[in-house]
Amino acid sequence: MTTNELQDLSTRLVFAVIVINALLVTGMWAALNTVADGLLVGAGHFMAAMFNWWLLQQLPKRNRSYGPDKPSALALSALMGAELIIPGILSLPFWTGWLFLALVTAVAYYATWIEPFRLEVTQQSLTTDKWPATDKPLRLLHISDLHVERITQRERELNRLIENLQPDIIVFTGDFVNISYNQDETAEQHVRDIISEWHAPLGVFCVRGTPNVEPAERVEAFVKDLDNLRLLNNQWITLETPGGELNILGLITTHDLPTDREALKKMMMVAPKRGLHLVLAHSPDIAPEASETGFDLYLCGHTHGGQVRLPLYGAFITSSRLGKRFEMGRYTLKQMTLYVSRGVGLEGYGAPRARFLCKPEITLWEINRIG
Repeated sequence: MTTNELQDLSTRLVFAVIVINALLVTGMWAALNTVADGLLVGAGHFMAAMFNWWLLQQLPKRNRSYGPDKPSALALSALMGAELIIPGILSLPFWTGWLFLALVTAVAYYATWIEPFRLEVTQQSLTTDKWPATDKPLRLLHISDLHVERITQRERELNRLIENLQPDIIVFTGDFVNISYNQDETAEQHVRDIISEWHAPLGVFCVRGTPNVEPAERVEAFVKDLDNLRLLNNQWITLETPGGELNILGLITTHDLPTDREALKKMMMVAPKRGLHLVLAHSPDIAPEASETGFDLYLCGHTHGGQVRLPLYGAFITSSRLGKRFEMGRYTLKQMTLYVSRGVGLEGYGAPRARFLCKPEITLWEINRIG
């Protein structure tokens, strides 16, 4: 939210900051190496920073993403300046500075223009002794975190994949809209255009996401009069499937742990006794409590897998109350399987509309009897 305010800076001021950063790089390299090296590396820094800024400005013009350009441009300029300290101190040739700049630019381009649109289908399976044997497994498609700004290539690919996969059930675990556009009428219509195309023989079931991203009244507006899906607000629904009864709890998560734990406790007092039990929640924060109550499968999102990840370390930020404990993917908690989706969309406000080592995903589950 704080970085989002940088978008209000004048273009001239942002340009001036980039120039100052380039001059600082020039002075550092000139002091540590030669004046010629300093001028060459400083000029390279300025050109790379301006080119990256231009690329960020092109994203909405090319219908890729719709975030602010100035916060990311300033961050990239500062990052490149900081990275150039290492080759400068080591007195490496000026071209190594250019190599560092090219590397940062290539990563920034990939993270903003390429990876956010490489939507993957992750295949998962769940076997259970609660169902009779069937000829075919139940195919359940899990979608999370659309964060719609506008319909782009990613959302069109999402609906194409859904149509091709033809799941038996579709579930969505919240955050229909990007927080920067949650009061935007065009974004609302685009959300409705996307989700109105979701169809599955056994139904489409949704829960709402983070309250400050999409207040309850906004979610109600998104789904109003759409008869192809059902919004579950702290509700159970039991589906008769070829494999037996599937009990789905749509649980509202507020990110206030005592509130969410109490809501889970109340819903378990009216839980169906037989069949497979699935909870849909936006965040993984109460997964430990859910595992104590006898759930078989817990599906959620919220973390985006961190959205930007480092090799070995993983996510910088998960936005989960439990930190990195459940940042993405599959976990086993007693008898319960937890899956934290990387989601489809991107964070809002001043966050860069970027993904790195964390491709967007939807997850296709095949549920069958053990053996």
